[in-house]
Amino acid sequence: MKDHLHPTRRAVLGGTAAGLGLVAMPGVLRAQAPAVKIGILQPVTGALAQDGQFGQLGAELAIKAINDAGGIKSMGGARLQMVFGDARSTPEGGTAEVEKMQAEGVVAIVGGFASPICLAATQAASRYDLPYIVDVGVSDQIVNRGLKNTFRFGPGFGVVTSRAVQNLVRLNEAAGKPARTVVLVHEDGLFGSGLAKLMQTELPKHGFEVLDTIAHPTPARDMSNVALQIRARNPDLVIPSSYYGEFVLLARTMQQQRIRPKGIYAVLNGAASNFRFVKEFPDAAANVMDCNHWYDPRKEEALALRRAVEAGGRFFTYNVALNYSCVKLLADAIERAGAADRGKVTEALSQSTFAGHIMPYGATRFENGQNVGAAPVNTQVQGGDIKVIFPEEFADAKPVFPVQS
Repeated sequence: MKDHLHPTRRAVLGGTAAGLGLVAMPGVLRAQAPAVKIGILQPVTGALAQDGQFGQLGAELAIKAINDAGGIKSMGGARLQMVFGDARSTPEGGTAEVEKMQAEGVVAIVGGFASPICLAATQAASRYDLPYIVDVGVSDQIVNRGLKNTFRFGPGFGVVTSRAVQNLVRLNEAAGKPARTVVLVHEDGLFGSGLAKLMQTELPKHGFEVLDTIAHPTPARDMSNVALQIRARNPDLVIPSSYYGEFVLLARTMQQQRIRPKGIYAVLNGAASNFRFVKEFPDAAANVMDCNHWYDPRKEEALALRRAVEAGGRFFTYNVALNYSCVKLLADAIERAGAADRGKVTEALSQSTFAGHIMPYGATRFENGQNVGAAPVNTQVQGGDIKVIFPEEFADAKPVFPVQS
């Protein structure tokens, strides 16, 4: 298989007069722009391995697309070269990989996925003024520390929670307000605990009563006790914020125990917007809603990318779409910087108005490292597919709510 990170002999000799000139002057070959090294950090082993592998896939596909399109043109067609690091699903693993990438001479890093990894990795990168683009990492602490090297392209959980509550209120009112009581279920780490705290504050302002807040560890091997607590409370809505394995386990346990609330309205859930869950456990996934990262179903590039991923036997997830977009964001910054210079790339990112992504966002604009144009959408599993139900300008389906038992 050809190495898409380096120019082939055919690419070097492409063209007529240009090709002849290169043959006549082999010194030109030696002077060709060197590859631009970029760090891709993902947890591809450990509890978060599945998400990390999808993130890695998205980054690889973006690098290939950029190189196939001619590389960084302002640097003489320099190719992007991936320096990959496995964060091993821990903050310590992420920090260790940043140190290795620093030694490799990367111009910037993309990824991290989980909030604890992103917090540690961005801090480590800041010691070297190394630009870091966070792919997911929803904890708002990541961008609230004044680190000039840190840029988060996607929304944080403050924005996501606000949008989730806003859309839940609209959903409930449109259906005649069938839901009043809520049980929150969340993973007990930085992401889940912070999000649950925000939901506890916001939901009562809109007439919802939070009956209980149930924390669980990651990884978790059994959700029977959580399901029993939900059954005892008998809420109208269950709002889970968990990683993939834990929510799949919870949804299947609720299905087996015939616990049927009027709706499962997930927020930043690892499985509710994941085709693997939908295909492997269709009954447990049916009608589950989520407020999460997602791709823009109106964009042909997004649809083509999904087709390519699925043709390769892989599931298309938001991790793929978000990392694909983050690498393109970085390439755009390097293009405008015109050099593999960390300071210039950081400046280019801070001034970015990048529009070549496949996310359902407004205009890209970074304030204190946060892309204020980023926002989540609401999805729902319908008919074995994942549909966008809010906001209307991105929607390709109407919501099903309340769910009939």
